[in-house]
Amino acid sequence: MGAQVSKQLERRKAIDAEKKILSDLLQSSGDQFPGSDYHPSDPKTWMSSLDPSKLHIRNILFPGTHDSATNKIGIPFISRPFAQCQSSSIYRQLCRGARVLDVRVNQDRRVCHGILVTYPIDVVLDSIKRFLSETTSEILILEIRTEFGYTDPPDFDTFLSDQLSDLLIHHDDHVFDKTIAELLPHRIICIWKPRKSPAPKPGGPLWSAGYLRDNWIDTDLPNTKFESNMKHLSEQQPVSSRKYFYRVENTVTPQADNPVVCVRPVTERIHGYARLFIAQAFARGFADRLQVFSTDFIDEDFVDACAGVTHARLEGKA
Repeated sequence: MGAQVSKQLERRKAIDAEKKILSDLLQSSGDQFPGSDYHPSDPKTWMSSLDPSKLHIRNILFPGTHDSATNKIGIPFISRPFAQCQSSSIYRQLCRGARVLDVRVNQDRRVCHGILVTYPIDVVLDSIKRFLSETTSEILILEIRTEFGYTDPPDFDTFLSDQLSDLLIHHDDHVFDKTIAELLPHRIICIWKPRKSPAPKPGGPLWSAGYLRDNWIDTDLPNTKFESNMKHLSEQQPVSSRKYFYRVENTVTPQADNPVVCVRPVTERIHGYARLFIAQAFARGFADRLQVFSTDFIDEDFVDACAGVTHARLEGKA
């Protein structure tokens, strides 16, 4: 018992020390970057306001949500706090400016996070279609994967293609060099990541797993995650020469051996340092690698920061 208490005390000290490192870095270097003062007038249409005829896909910093469809996962106040990474619906996330969705499914086409299961994938797709029907020039990246521990839903590629139909931007490496206007009326880059089923074929309506990459690490230590994100981002090619999307997640993950295992209090250790991360990417010389930036519990400030970088790139200031 004493050894376990000692371990938890050391863990608490490590977390506090890492939080202080980020706090001190913010105080010493600030979180300003090209475009940091930009605020779109309406987050629902922030891409449209940046001139779709000039905005190339490669120059967008896409704000994304991690475990996007978990707003109603689990039982309220019982299991939900351990798995909920977003408190808003998919539709509300899109209206707030999110443009990358991370959705996990099981063999029954239901959304899940680990062992917890929530609504059918149809709820997600209907929300997306509703949002796109209300806007004209917003482009989305929809990542759908089979959750670990489950089997692939049967014929899911056909199902997605039928459900999203003419909204889909078919796989094409030249997409990265095109403007939003050149892709319209197609609006969705859908990346399907099955566990065992065949991957989407080149040139088809769906994109394969290699087109959205990341280097996720399982830690609840905020500076460890921050610096890991920095390291892996620095190793990427600039967006101007890359033919895949690269994602950085401004999140940390609850650990089973720690007393604090609810998502929100853990992820808040790093949540407020999104602007610092962008500023440090500029300061360290590899902001030209930034392309997809995701978070738990997305908010207006996170979207503003991503839209600001996008605006600066469009203006030739980043």
